[in-house]
Amino acid sequence: MPKTLRKGDTGPEVTRLQQLLTERGYAVPASGVFDAHTLRAVRAFQAQNLDQHGQPLVVDGVVGPLTWWSLTHPKPVIELPVPIDYAAMPGPEFGGTERGRAALGAAIEELKAGAGEIGGNNRGPFVLKYLNGLAPEGSSWCTGFVSWCYSQHPKGIPFTYTLSARALLGELKRRGWAHPPGSDFQPQPGDIVIWWREKLESWKGHAGLVHQLRDGMLYTIEGNRSPKVQGFSYVFSRMEKLLGFGRVPDEAA
Repeated sequence: MPKTLRKGDTGPEVTRLQQLLTERGYAVPASGVFDAHTLRAVRAFQAQNLDQHGQPLVVDGVVGPLTWWSLTHPKPVIELPVPIDYAAMPGPEFGGTERGRAALGAAIEELKAGAGEIGGNNRGPFVLKYLNGLAPEGSSWCTGFVSWCYSQHPKGIPFTYTLSARALLGELKRRGWAHPPGSDFQPQPGDIVIWWREKLESWKGHAGLVHQLRDGMLYTIEGNRSPKVQGFSYVFSRMEKLLGFGRVPDEAA
């Protein structure tokens, strides 16, 4: 196992680190010096990847055993117990606007089709479809997936097609469709959920769609948290890094 690396280190192992980062889409010169550029690339990689246990890497800029493992292995598919059928639309008793349920229906069809990355990290025809020409292949696609799902409605997308979770949250707020953490808001099928990444003040974020809220658990369908469109579950009262929810009303243009 390579040694732990941090800013200021030099040598061939740093060069190898830089080459691996570039191969995974986090381009950095192979200078052999762990400089500020390399630190930013490491932190960006850690914020978007998982360890061998399917857990998010700690974003500390230090390349230890877990980060080395993630750099040298394909992005792991997270295997979770499935307490609900993510491929089925929740019943009407769970609520949801028509626009939201239509977006969730599109997400479910993508999940059933096995949509996700093909041929490398953040790559393949599904990813290109979600990116919608707004960024090159290899870019993060979680919010593009949410935008694409909402764009499938016959009326078209009710907000600006975006790849930025923070930008989407900003528009939801401006239009009065956002609901902050800690409120009495109860998410319903097709609502949008947005988290922060790395740190609260960062511009980075992550987005997904609510499948249902049941028995204190929030179930979602998300892209780019693992290599494929997949369902996830959270204890609703303990959702870390939550920025808020969005509900698109049926009367939205």
